[in-house]
Amino acid sequence: MAPTLPSVDQVVAASLRDVPDFPQPGVVFKDITPLLADPVAFARVVEGLAEGRRGEVDLVAGVEARGFVVGAALAHAMGVGFVPVRKAGKLPGDTVSATYDLEYGSATIEVHADAVAAGERVLLVDDVLATGGTALAAWELLERVGATVVGFDCVVELAFLGGRDRLASRPVRALHVVP
Repeated sequence: MAPTLPSVDQVVAASLRDVPDFPQPGVVFKDITPLLADPVAFARVVEGLAEGRRGEVDLVAGVEARGFVVGAALAHAMGVGFVPVRKAGKLPGDTVSATYDLEYGSATIEVHADAVAAGERVLLVDDVLATGGTALAAWELLERVGATVVGFDCVVELAFLGGRDRLASRPVRALHVVP
């Protein structure tokens, strides 16, 4: 009998590192860099994100910075293009921006004005769903440039912060949920 492989949820849980008091006192940061350093675990995560999405999307959009790593790998695995959602002032050319509140401040993100063709189906990806501010701003930003956003997928959801609720009826999928 072949050994049972761990689920993608188990792989993510085993690969997370808690970093206390980052980026400010009282915050426990969920760090996925150990997962990114493990090629077997990272491949399992990318495949877990791709499951059920192949043929459903034309592009993957990833939010700076870890969302770039996960999103670009996912786009490659699915054979589609990648759209970077960047911090303000980092993209050349014409951009569209959105400012939003974070749990510890505010931020502005941008995409190229011509990042997607009207109606292209885009999957929005990030490493962590926390309060939902970044995900919601990126979702709305992509819609403003013509995308049909099919969902928000993440590696880890911090359910206790209510990000899924902030995204309302938008489809959200997380590989691992921290209650």
